[in-house]
Amino acid sequence: MLLSARSLSTTSLSAHAPCGTSSHATTRSAAVAVARAAGCAAFAVAVAMSAPAQAKPAKHKMPKVPAAAPSATPLPAPLARLLAASKVPAGHVSVIVAKVDNPLQTRGRLAAPLISMNAKVPRNPASTMKLVTTIAALDTLGPDYRWRTQAFTDGQFDGRTLNGNLYFKGTGDPKLVPEEMEKFVAELHNAGVTNINGDIVLDRSAYSSDIGAIEAIDGGGDRPYNVAPDALLYSFKAVSFSFSGNPNGTVNVNVLPPLANLQVSNELSSTDAGNCGDWLTRIHPTLNQGADGMYVARFSGTYPTACEDKDWNVAAPDRDRFFLGGFRALWQASGGQFNGNVRTGMVPPGAKLLVTHRGQTLAEVVHDMNKFSNNVMARQLFLTLGLPPDGKTPASVTRSRAALDRWLDKHDLSMPGLVVENGSGLSRRERISAAELTGLLQHAINSPTAQVLVESMPTVGVDGTMRNRLTGSPVAGNAHIKTGTLDDVRAVAGYVGTRNGDIYVVVSLVNDAKANNTRAFNDALISWVYENAP
Repeated sequence: MLLSARSLSTTSLSAHAPCGTSSHATTRSAAVAVARAAGCAAFAVAVAMSAPAQAKPAKHKMPKVPAAAPSATPLPAPLARLLAASKVPAGHVSVIVAKVDNPLQTRGRLAAPLISMNAKVPRNPASTMKLVTTIAALDTLGPDYRWRTQAFTDGQFDGRTLNGNLYFKGTGDPKLVPEEMEKFVAELHNAGVTNINGDIVLDRSAYSSDIGAIEAIDGGGDRPYNVAPDALLYSFKAVSFSFSGNPNGTVNVNVLPPLANLQVSNELSSTDAGNCGDWLTRIHPTLNQGADGMYVARFSGTYPTACEDKDWNVAAPDRDRFFLGGFRALWQASGGQFNGNVRTGMVPPGAKLLVTHRGQTLAEVVHDMNKFSNNVMARQLFLTLGLPPDGKTPASVTRSRAALDRWLDKHDLSMPGLVVENGSGLSRRERISAAELTGLLQHAINSPTAQVLVESMPTVGVDGTMRNRLTGSPVAGNAHIKTGTLDDVRAVAGYVGTRNGDIYVVVSLVNDAKANNTRAFNDALISWVYENAP
């Protein structure tokens, strides 16, 4: 059903909170408190997943794309002036503004776009590529799809003591955050497990073994947005350290998620000297792993009191140790005991299934993925497209691309310019044209999952990556726009509800060394559609 302009302007306001509370409370208050706090803070890390917006990947400059001659149909004068002021050539910009129509009423013949500029030139879309992944996933998997994480054992029980190994098998849950692990812990207790005398064995066979072999986009392997996909991804494999100065000159350092194998060496002192601009270099942060598998975080130097509270987000080394540390912290907080180690392996034939944990729904996952532009979640979701229901064949990028092609063919969505590397937009290779992205958004708004899609997109001036843009303007709250930002790339794509009650698809893709100058142009484009579209 076609969304109304009123529903478009209000859907996100009632959407899921990033740190939503669980509806499955348990009696284990210590574990609940630890996990809930960590679950909320996981989205401080999630926000950091979009950090390449500020990165300068000098080693991986975007390949040159074909420059097209400016459209014969000129931009409205105010927009043309802003584009000229940005010093970005019109040939490096693609723009489409097209009214949303119900194909059942128009017999599939959509009206000509209000603005169409270089519409068929394939360009790097940055994170607006997440719309392709989201729309295909909602249609093929359904908004109620849930990932499964299972626990098996080949051991024997002595009362509530398990003598044997505990095997975890994942299917790539993008949001296995501490509050979900806390539920998993409770489910294990309900299955009769309190003490574990054996190893934790992590079965990642749901993913092809070569996944994650691609080099980080900017060489920053310790940056959370570069974390590789993982069939047993826990809390984005990232640690968030928060700092706050005290009047007595000391500095508090807190860490999330809780990790049983983490030691923090805090040698910081607060100072009134200096501003907050170089605070991170002044505290000398490091996170390393010792031979015994323990993580050691060290902080020394001075922390400016002008900073108030700050966070440092970093990808953890060794995914096995990170999973074990997170599980063990919650297991111990719940009263459980564990005597063993961690290793990668496979669930052996004949192992007994103890627990099947079903994670959050796809609707909840895409909400957080798109609001915060979480690249790690998007890569996990893209791989899920190629994960067979029977689980007998591992997911791979190749299989996901094939699944996406089949879906496009099924809906007659021709996209000759589409190039998908990982489905997140964190790529120098991905391409799509403004016309192709517009066609996809036209298709999606008329699909049964339109409401879920719209709710997942940042609301202009309200939340997500658009929360600080166009605040206080008439269009605030009346547009849902996915942003895309890389070095040399600026993009916006989504829906604008107009002043007269219609809905328009708006797409702008800018690929140029001065692309960062076009934020004012893109904001003005969104506002212009709200104010002036007929």
